[in-house]
Amino acid sequence: MASAPPKESVQCFGRKKNAVTHYKRGRDLIKVNGSPIELVKPEILCYKAFEPVLLLGRHRFAGVDMRIRVSGGGHTSQIYAIRQSIAKALVAFYQKYVDEQSKQEIKDILLRYD
Repeated sequence: MASAPPKESVQCFGRKKNAVTHYKRGRDLIKVNGSPIELVKPEILCYKAFEPVLLLGRHRFAGVDMRIRVSGGGHTSQIYAIRQSIAKALVAFYQKYVDEQSKQEIKDILLRYD
């Protein structure tokens, strides 16, 4: 019996507090602690967590799932850790499974913004 090929996935960490992002091929889900990213509280900071998606466009996140676990610290530090781990996971995924030129383009857009 042949085993199924492993799914393309990467795991990245965001450091303000502890945020871990599991990024793999899937159905366009972005979940934080089991809930959709749109439900992150406080709402005003939700846009900060969603920044990499807004900067790069939703099409770059098409066909992938992101499951983010965050703990420790206050709300603001958790949001920044989520934001950082999303950006790092996307860059790592493009480096590993897409191509170097796309990865560099994404990285340049993110660095120009910050």
